[in-house]
Amino acid sequence: MKVVTFIAGLVIAAAGGVIAYRALFVHTGADFVISNTGAIHEVQNWWKATAGILMLLVGAIIAFLSARRRQRPRA
Repeated sequence: MKVVTFIAGLVIAAAGGVIAYRALFVHTGADFVISNTGAIHEVQNWWKATAGILMLLVGAIIAFLSARRRQRPRA
């Protein structure tokens, strides 16, 4: 069961990293903001990037907690 949980945590972390990377660097601008000076700025999808980073952290925590050894209390 520990191995399955560890692998699931790694998969979640990897998927979150890919989502965050794509949201921040690959598909950077779905929206554009045009200022008064005529400059055009691309707006990143922060919700998708935040969700990806959150998935990355949760997956890493799950993988870490399932991989560490636990001391059994001695009776």
